[in-house]
Amino acid sequence: MTTTTARRERGRKPKKKVCSFCMDKIEKVDYKEVARLRKFITERGKILPRRISGNCARHQRQLTVAIKRARHVALLPFTTD
Repeated sequence: MTTTTARRERGRKPKKKVCSFCMDKIEKVDYKEVARLRKFITERGKILPRRISGNCARHQRQLTVAIKRARHVALLPFTTD
């Protein structure tokens, strides 16, 4: 039995995550905002998926491009040691 099924049986639905970019009314995700981008990367350097981060589809696509650009210009690491 999965955890989501177990939660529903107990009468609880998981809380709907809200896009942090929509909440802050950010139109475009900027690759130079390294502090904001770090929140959406694991310790190993992987980009968090949408279901975990809670971003909307539009901002998740922009976030992915911004992280890749920041990595390319050496603002973010590709991996950790």
